[in-house]
Amino acid sequence: MSKESSRRTFIKKSAIAGTAAMVLPTFIPASAFGANDRINAAVLGINGRGKSHIQGFMAQKDVEITTLCDPDLNLLTPAQKAFKEKYGKDVGIEQDLKKVFDNKDIDVVSLATPNHWHALATIWACQAGKDVYVEKPGSHNISEGRRMIEAAEKYDRIVQHGVQLRSSPAVQEAIELMRDGYIGRVYMARGLVFRMRGDIGIKGTSPVPDGLDYDLWTGPAPKVPFTRDLVHYNWHWHWDYGNGDVGNQGIHETDLCMWGLDVGFPTKITSMGGKYLWNDSKQVPEVLTSIYNYPEENKIIQFEVRPWYTNAEDGATVGNIFYGDKGYLVVDGYDKYKTFLGNDRTPGKSGDDGGEAASGMDRGAGGTDGHFTNFIEAVRKHDKSILNGPVETAHLSSGLAHLGNIAYRLGRVLDFDPKSEKFVNDPEADAMLTREYRPGFEVPDKV
Repeated sequence: MSKESSRRTFIKKSAIAGTAAMVLPTFIPASAFGANDRINAAVLGINGRGKSHIQGFMAQKDVEITTLCDPDLNLLTPAQKAFKEKYGKDVGIEQDLKKVFDNKDIDVVSLATPNHWHALATIWACQAGKDVYVEKPGSHNISEGRRMIEAAEKYDRIVQHGVQLRSSPAVQEAIELMRDGYIGRVYMARGLVFRMRGDIGIKGTSPVPDGLDYDLWTGPAPKVPFTRDLVHYNWHWHWDYGNGDVGNQGIHETDLCMWGLDVGFPTKITSMGGKYLWNDSKQVPEVLTSIYNYPEENKIIQFEVRPWYTNAEDGATVGNIFYGDKGYLVVDGYDKYKTFLGNDRTPGKSGDDGGEAASGMDRGAGGTDGHFTNFIEAVRKHDKSILNGPVETAHLSSGLAHLGNIAYRLGRVLDFDPKSEKFVNDPEADAMLTREYRPGFEVPDKV
């Protein structure tokens, strides 16, 4: 099976809404850009992954970053200077993302904001006629993911999800091997997130720093007194803003689990874990094990989050393992795989994109630059069908993490209906499929 047919099969099978499958959009030959026309880009959120977004855009031919946007001027001002020093070009800065969307000279935006902003910013950008690269997780809750799909369709926009391993030739080869039966009938996938998340302490409240628009940073989430327990990175570990590591690093792995097994949402979910190490301000579990069952497909996903002081599993600490009735396949990180066949674990085929980076994030052709290349190609051709990480993947891979978190927080096994995207006779669980939004920052019930 070719890479393209494999990708189309996954999207058609997985993106279910109501009673009908989401059909891939047809090719649209018209484009706003000629082959050599410049695309103007803006990067929203520049503290973490935004730095890689800047690199990803600037590595593309005839793409120019014209604006950096962040609610914190303490980040923006030095970033503007660093951009000038690195690229020899001036770049504008803006605190308010709405002004970026209103700027008719900006063609595409990338979103590296905190999770609670991803869906609303994507919807606003689509409404403003911008194409979007959105960092993982695409959504903060399941309802938001469906709204993102609706916005991309209604406003005919290109939306790429930041799961860069989908642009790795080695990972694509691994998927093709499994589709072709190399390890037999693949019945189980494991997702691994063994990363160090240390004690972040309890910092308490403090005055809002000069230069930070904290109201804008808070956006759709409930507004609480300012604390360094949230701003800038530690929001990941608080439910109103982040989704824990299964919804952070883990989205790469939830995405690959579903892609490799060729499944959508499960029908039965259970999770267990907790905080066992540090008495800090984190709300999310430090250790979490989630099980996602697919009785009709006779498949299962196991997902595990635990700190880095642990053993690797066939060399993988962040990655995936797929089990078939003839062997198993290990994806280590973002750009390499290996296989083992039979009871004696005979080494089989393997692949590696090559290259190294200190972060381990952007090695080889499967890194961020390659994923941005795919995005820009789709933008130029105005062809959603060639995206490696289309908006449907943002909904599904993020949604799998959300389902596991809901099961953990409620402390019971949950039954889920993938067609309706609701739980079965469980209003308490259904209430966690969305959230209450602050006035002026509402994600609509329907786009």
